[in-house]
Amino acid sequence: MDKTIDQLSADNIRALAISMVEKANSGHPGGSMGGADFMHILYSEYLKYDPTEMNWIFRDRFFMDAGHLSALMYAQYYLLGNYEKTDLENFRQWGSVTPGHPEIDVKRGIENTSGPLGQGHVMGVGAAIAAKFLSEKFDNLFDHKIYGFITDGGIQEEISQGAGRIAGHLGLNNFIMFYDSNDVQLSSMTDEVTSENTAAKYESWGWKVITIDAHNHTQIRSALNAANAELKRPTLIIGRTIMGKGCVTSEGTLYEGQCELHGKPIGATKADFIKTLENLGADPQDSFAIYSSVEGHYQKVLEQKTKDAAEKKSKILAWESQNPESAIKIQQFFSGELPEMDFSSISQKANAATRDASAEVLGYLAEKIENMIVSSADLSNSDKTDGFLKKTSVMQKDNFSGAFLQAGVAELTMAAIANGMALHGGVIPVVATFFVFSDYMKPAMRLAAIQELPVKYVFTHDSFRVGEDGPTHQPIEQEAQIRLLEKIKNHSGRQSFLALRPADAAETSVAWQMAVENKTTPTALILSRQNIKDLPYKDPKFAAASQAKKGGYLIKENQNPDLTLIGNGSEVATLLEAASELEKTKQLKINVASIISEGIFRSQPKEYQESIIPKDGLVFGLTAGLSINLESLVGSRGIVYGLDHFGYSAPASVLDQKFGFTAENISNEIVKYLGIAH
Repeated sequence: MDKTIDQLSADNIRALAISMVEKANSGHPGGSMGGADFMHILYSEYLKYDPTEMNWIFRDRFFMDAGHLSALMYAQYYLLGNYEKTDLENFRQWGSVTPGHPEIDVKRGIENTSGPLGQGHVMGVGAAIAAKFLSEKFDNLFDHKIYGFITDGGIQEEISQGAGRIAGHLGLNNFIMFYDSNDVQLSSMTDEVTSENTAAKYESWGWKVITIDAHNHTQIRSALNAANAELKRPTLIIGRTIMGKGCVTSEGTLYEGQCELHGKPIGATKADFIKTLENLGADPQDSFAIYSSVEGHYQKVLEQKTKDAAEKKSKILAWESQNPESAIKIQQFFSGELPEMDFSSISQKANAATRDASAEVLGYLAEKIENMIVSSADLSNSDKTDGFLKKTSVMQKDNFSGAFLQAGVAELTMAAIANGMALHGGVIPVVATFFVFSDYMKPAMRLAAIQELPVKYVFTHDSFRVGEDGPTHQPIEQEAQIRLLEKIKNHSGRQSFLALRPADAAETSVAWQMAVENKTTPTALILSRQNIKDLPYKDPKFAAASQAKKGGYLIKENQNPDLTLIGNGSEVATLLEAASELEKTKQLKINVASIISEGIFRSQPKEYQESIIPKDGLVFGLTAGLSINLESLVGSRGIVYGLDHFGYSAPASVLDQKFGFTAENISNEIVKYLGIAH
């Protein structure tokens, strides 16, 4: 019996996927074979984009969660003309554009980097929120759909709980997710792992749920039609698929649905690679070929998509001619162009906690940056993002006019949603929580760094001075962890992350300016709960504090100093107090440096670095975290006073005494150090 063109197309995708894995001797063929029918129908009939302008901002978007199914994506996009035959032949090889897990490459159709399961579909939720937010501002112009693709592993990852809840709560009817449900995982069958009712779970969150045979093209179309027609809810399409669909043994008998087909080349299983290719209609001598009838079919698909996009573009052009100011604004939003701002004009209270100083800046930004979305993990009144919230409103189902997302207690979900917002474009995402809970967010922060996304993180309660809340809430090792990302270069060769711990209110305003103006990498602001004495700037304060843009500068300077003290955050004020005391009692000449970012500081010319921290000089560092925060800065003759233990529950002032973080004790430690050094 002759196969239909749709069946041939899906089988072509299967043949290409297993050929990639076989040649690379590495990868995941089984799931790619199972998902081929859905991908073909989605991309050939439903996904709206312009083949001549892949980064067209009004396109539908596809977010892959199961990054191990990269072969499925590359095969599909090869049919669409986005990859060359040689690209597939070099799957997972050095220098290829077809890495083992997909990396963001919008011009080839890859909307997000994925691999760590769970995050990909949550980025899709973030993109859907961004689209709703922009549609609210621009006459529903951003009415495109966001499609997600998830597998059993992604469903099981805890992050799916937060995404499911938030998407359902907000009624994201523009988000449609396909769940490739094949009962197989990498090391076991799913019935060894879970017995939950996935459909009931998503329905309880407020989703439309449709269960289909995802090898039946009529059922796939019916589900996608219903999902696209849904007005109030996100849709989960549970597609029952067969792992390794189309695999046969050397005798030609079917060998499908087996665990070993998940993560091994077909030739390394009980299935036969050559016989499977033949069963799929491929030529074993040229298994990377596109079938001639499929090639012709996809040429028509591309022509139709180009035509449909042109029609939509003409409608958008008509809208733009009637709304020229809004059209300019859309262009500015997506280019990252910022409005004119004067951060020096932000009024800061004297001796404020840097979280309070941040609130003042956020209030200013709420009135200046129309496309900023701020989110907090149920802490807006404590991480002080309520400074922004007071000038806007909370996003709600059917009302995305507000710019504040109450994420609830879901730090990792919130951070991955922010990545999706940034990937969609047109918005500036900000997320906030206590610094210690950045531990929950690291996987998404790492993906933000890899994808070069300008997400802003607000981390408050930055030290043991959280006090009575005790060791579970007192960050010790977190700054060291965050600053490791400052030491890693991204694939563009830049510092992959910017971590800023301002020393007072004025530096906080500067830090926010640095964060907002950083359009190429993520930025974290690490802020205090407790009040901090203002640094002794010469007026104007903001101009003096702007030296922090070099990563570090002298807040107290002498010619030919006997000693240089370095720190960041609240420790700088302690160092200044200790320096003042020692200058009186020991007649020392002491410089004090505020190093807001080692990464930026190390990017400065050597001459500048050594003018702040003298090479081979006596240097004493103070940090409320692990000593390693400053050890690479103090040099071979320097030392660091830090912490090597967890905190305790007690008032902050008591902990300062017990841990030795008073000016008096630090003065004594410096004297000891000078005695040793001399």
